[in-house]
Amino acid sequence: MSDKHELRSAARARRKGLAEGDPMAASRAAGHADALPQGEVVALYRAMGSELDTDALSVALEAAGRRLCLPVVLERDAPMIFRAWSPGEPLEMDAAGCPAPLPLAEVLDPDLIITPLLAFDASGGRLGQGGGYYDRTFAARPEVIRIGFSYAGQAVEVMSLEAHDMGLHGVLTEAGYRAF
Repeated sequence: MSDKHELRSAARARRKGLAEGDPMAASRAAGHADALPQGEVVALYRAMGSELDTDALSVALEAAGRRLCLPVVLERDAPMIFRAWSPGEPLEMDAAGCPAPLPLAEVLDPDLIITPLLAFDASGGRLGQGGGYYDRTFAARPEVIRIGFSYAGQAVEVMSLEAHDMGLHGVLTEAGYRAF
């Protein structure tokens, strides 16, 4: 477990450096939104800390006619649900302390989930923050297309995955979209 802890620490530091060194990366990544797999309902996330910001991506996806939603943690050990959202709509903190749509928003089932990450590898391995929210959600919805949204510099050589880790179908970075 300490190996993953050390890996997460190093990946957080690397991501922070990438964010500070390239403030326009999220806009360039959003410019490749048309390369994403098809999906009528797309789940995004609201960036926290040095996560790649989804503002420009949300505008691009909505302009392309895709319906947007955001994850909501209702219980810490359960899969997340997704509520409809459009850029500019109000948000409140969910049970995990993340910005989420208000309870009145419609609950949706996304076709495609855009997920933040700390690191990824060439076979679709993903290192998350460690809370397990996305892994639980992916396990409950194995048919959903899973796409990482990150800086290209977050790629690592090889990641050792555990049984509960579900791989990504692709990753969108400032360098473009890459399918796995």
